Amino acid sequence: MFDLNNANSPVLQQRLQLISSQANLALLGQGLRGIERETLRVDSKGQLKLTPHPPALGSALTNPLITTDYSESLLEFITPAEQDIAIALQKLDDIHRFTYTKFGDEMLWNQSMPCQLPDEKDIPIAWYGTSHIGMIKHVYRRGLALRYGKSMQCIAGIHYNYSLSEDLWKLLKVDAKDSRSDMDFQSESYIGLIRNFHRYSWLLMYLFGASPALSSSFLRGRSHNLETLSDDTLYLPYATSLRMSDLGYQNNVQDGLVPPYNTLMEYMRSLSLAVRKPHAPYEQLGVKRDGEWVQINSNVLQIENEFYATIRPKRVIKSGERPVEALCSRGVQYIEVRCMDVDPFEPLGINLSTSRFLDAFLLFCALEESPSTNQEEGQENLSNFAKTVKYGRQPGLELQRHGASVSLQDWGLELIEKIRILAEVLDQQATHHQHTESLELQAAKLRDPNLTPSARVLEKIRTANNSYAEFALQQSVAMATHFRQQPPTPAVIDYFDKLAADSLLEQQQMEQNQSGSFDEFIEDYRSRTSSQICCDGP
Repeated sequence: MFDLNNANSPVLQQRLQLISSQANLALLGQGLRGIERETLRVDSKGQLKLTPHPPALGSALTNPLITTDYSESLLEFITPAEQDIAIALQKLDDIHRFTYTKFGDEMLWNQSMPCQLPDEKDIPIAWYGTSHIGMIKHVYRRGLALRYGKSMQCIAGIHYNYSLSEDLWKLLKVDAKDSRSDMDFQSESYIGLIRNFHRYSWLLMYLFGASPALSSSFLRGRSHNLETLSDDTLYLPYATSLRMSDLGYQNNVQDGLVPPYNTLMEYMRSLSLAVRKPHAPYEQLGVKRDGEWVQINSNVLQIENEFYATIRPKRVIKSGERPVEALCSRGVQYIEVRCMDVDPFEPLGINLSTSRFLDAFLLFCALEESPSTNQEEGQENLSNFAKTVKYGRQPGLELQRHGASVSLQDWGLELIEKIRILAEVLDQQATHHQHTESLELQAAKLRDPNLTPSARVLEKIRTANNSYAEFALQQSVAMATHFRQQPPTPAVIDYFDKLAADSLLEQQQMEQNQSGSFDEFIEDYRSRTSSQICCDGP
């Protein structure tokens, strides 16, 4: 039995006392979890496949489980939202096995950092057909290519979607005697979760970062401070996640874009303004060339999703709806964690133990006291994150906590102990020990950095002739063999075949039944940000 006296704060103690009661404990099992996994298609030699999205996988526009991200070559697998992440992982496994039944000699690249990429001009931008919705998705990606180049868009990651039961939020609201509406209380509570996430997400990078090296060709001549491991490989000896460093997803235009996450309104207003704020270099690129749209607009952001965030407040959107519209009208429904690297040692890029820890970590962020933040703390959080992704395993590395130095190892172990009570409550609800067992694995990584995925990756690269490409190809071949040797059942194949066929028909109907011109559609889409009354301020 867990000890509530070990809780972090009076707020957390009170909330856990309420939730862990026999009458309310079941509510913990009613939240939803889901995974979005990005992965490049490559050939048997690890070269990027430049062929169109396989039709046998259905329409990238309308198939809810198998789509593309930036490129035709970059698949994205999306699980349904499930109350138990173990079920979502099983469904992700089914998607992988089905996909391999439609491949010839190609396979999935089981890394976050890309394979050897062709010339920028040869990387195919994702195509979604000729419907207005499909075309605006394609134009958005054309804009990304102009603004940031195509190579950066070929980085892959794991997105972890997380929510607590709406009934649980209502219970906490009543207990706190909060006078806000249910929607507003839930939304601001998720924003509080995000504040805590920014305070502590460096820990996820240390524990799960798996991209300490990359192909030297990826940078395409950009300046860097990486060390040379071999002719084709650059690295940093203590890095955890170069993917999440300024060498991976980077956009200096967005620096300081979103103010401290103190209210949902503040967050939405900042993004809404960024979508309307002109940016001279993007204006020089133009929005049309030879009569074709090349970006949705020439502002700081084309759409809200262009903002590179490690975590986002989310709401399921309707067809053609903007993300900020959904948040304004219906509030925050869940959060999306976007900083997780693909684990190259796991066929799915993530395993159950990691997922159980994420659930405990995010519950801690949700229930622990989350005071308002400011620009100074925001910079401290960014600095801690940046240090960890580049130097996380460096002996004696120190981070900053409220202006004072603290060792990463000591703070990490302290956080593990704070999260323990959440893991114990989750285990009590689920009647197993998987959350606390995962906690012990993470504590071991803090005591011994050689156990981290990033250290293991570097060790394996060294045994593969110091070549990132050689190591990555070996891992990808091994995972492809794993899936091919255990094909899905006929029933699973039939299910996905029908889903693919239905999605192709749905796309065809959308293209046949639409009205008006694309120019009219895109102008209407662009105008709706400025009409968001709840986001507009003086």
